Amino acid sequence: MVGDADPAHALLKSTVTPTASPLPMLARYTAWANDLLYLSLAGLPESELLKKQKIVFGSMLRTLNHVYAMDLVWQAHLEGRAHGFVSRNPGICPPFAELRAAQATLDAWYVRYADALHGTAAAEIVDFEFIGGGRGSMSRGDIIMHVINHTTYHRGHIADMIYQIPAHPPTTDLPVYLRNAGRAP
Repeated sequence: MVGDADPAHALLKSTVTPTASPLPMLARYTAWANDLLYLSLAGLPESELLKKQKIVFGSMLRTLNHVYAMDLVWQAHLEGRAHGFVSRNPGICPPFAELRAAQATLDAWYVRYADALHGTAAAEIVDFEFIGGGRGSMSRGDIIMHVINHTTYHRGHIADMIYQIPAHPPTTDLPVYLRNAGRAP
């Protein structure tokens, strides 16, 4: 097969196998990408994080807060407890440093959760109430995939706002993570 001698190809083969769930790797990827994004944002003036944007969440900081809040909502669903949120855009937004630390802690929780999700547990159905109303049901594995996908979507959204400063966002593509997987958190 082409590329079998390439070290990156060997890494990929050792990271994702046909029998292994991709969820632990993707949870680690998300934590890595979030860490890079927060590191990049920490170098910007606070005024850029708070600057009003023509977006649903109003600013970069509030977009980060939305991602964090929704990660908490899905964590609560996975744990079978109430989350207490009544909006996808919470009225209270913590300062950047506090949000950064809280997101890192929550990302670590998702990595541990994905690592522990074995066998049929990933297919177990979780029933929940949507914040906007209505009932929903998803498998535990699908919830983890949604959290990863949702976070990736908003990292792209924030990257666009960074380009508008103008500044350069970090490269958080999955292939870059896989290339560097040996050094990833």
